[in-house]
Amino acid sequence: MPDLSRRRALTAATALAGATALAVPAARASDPAHDHGPSHDAPAAHDSPAAFDEVYKGRRIQGRPSSGGGHHHHGGGYTVSVDGVELHVMRNADGTWISVVSHYDPVATPRAAARAAVDELQGARLLPFPASPAN
Repeated sequence: MPDLSRRRALTAATALAGATALAVPAARASDPAHDHGPSHDAPAAHDSPAAFDEVYKGRRIQGRPSSGGGHHHHGGGYTVSVDGVELHVMRNADGTWISVVSHYDPVATPRAAARAAVDELQGARLLPFPASPAN
């Protein structure tokens, strides 16, 4: 019998653990007893927030489900604007929303993202995204 080194023992243990980690979720996914329908953690694709139109701190913020052109591939089919200028928003996998203005502060709704952008802008004008170069 060949000598078993620590390196070979650890390599074998790691390979076995990796194979087990991959096999268990695959087995559960194919088991109908573990199918509890759609996940309640992630929002459904058709579950779009309600439209809004309000004045917040003197700025008009609007949001509505979008269809057609624009940057809706990140925004989950939702358009938000501040004083008529589109605020680029994105829906995260966990259902939270971020904007180009408050990218590192996820919020629960596009309305909250618009309000956070107004707070962050502190009276400054929102520029279109992507900003066009000056002529």
